[in-house]
Amino acid sequence: MIQNPCILTDVTKCIGCEQCVAACKKINGLPAEDAPPRPGNSVDGLSADRWTTIIRRPDNHFVRKQCRHCAEPACVSVCPVGALQKTPEGPVIYDKSICMGCRYCMMSCPYGIPHYEWNSAAPSVRKCIMCYGNLKSGKISEPACVTACPQKATLFGTRDAMLAEARERLQAEPGKYVQTIWGEHEVGGTSVLLIADIPLEFLALNQGHPLGDKPLPERTWAALKPVPFEFVGMGLLMGGVYWIIERRKKLALEAGGAAAKDTRGEAGHEK
Repeated sequence: MIQNPCILTDVTKCIGCEQCVAACKKINGLPAEDAPPRPGNSVDGLSADRWTTIIRRPDNHFVRKQCRHCAEPACVSVCPVGALQKTPEGPVIYDKSICMGCRYCMMSCPYGIPHYEWNSAAPSVRKCIMCYGNLKSGKISEPACVTACPQKATLFGTRDAMLAEARERLQAEPGKYVQTIWGEHEVGGTSVLLIADIPLEFLALNQGHPLGDKPLPERTWAALKPVPFEFVGMGLLMGGVYWIIERRKKLALEAGGAAAKDTRGEAGHEK
């Protein structure tokens, strides 16, 4: 897997076919039908079952939205149990098995990316992981969403290569594009870049205030410092209780199965 992998989306080439959405769902085993949105959710279409989406804007503009895989991700900095991790290669992934559902990551993300499994009996937070496991194993050479795009509106390569490609396009057709590479500097830089012929500030949650170039973890940590460290201990305690309960359920099922087997054996012997 390449170091510092990056996706570049050229909004001017997107036709809104949503092949990227379907490919993302397929490779990640997500349901074909999206779960109903929770009341009050944003209208971008993202959910725990939909990790990439197409936002429709006036004049046939289609803007893809997914996790931006920040260089210094706020979601990672606020996760008290380390369920979200910045990998050595670059993508931001998560470990569902240790997620305690605190949803700090949802509150900290400037783009509103992580979403909660509201309809699940054992909910956690879900988001795009840039096909990290499949890329690292060599099963695929680029994210499924990139391969699926019929218009090549999304490209994949190193971040340096994608920045170079974006700059080349902006310089080649200055009248066509807004002269901005979204993700080049915002919040310290991201590994999903966009160029377009319309402003894309609406992709950030707080549209009225520029995100700025400063990484967010410094600010999020300042907000988290007053939180008692007992919070983490309580989370670990709750996790331990959950493990014990699940273990007891498993042992009870095994015991029940063994008893049923013995009963059937005795019945057969009597015959």
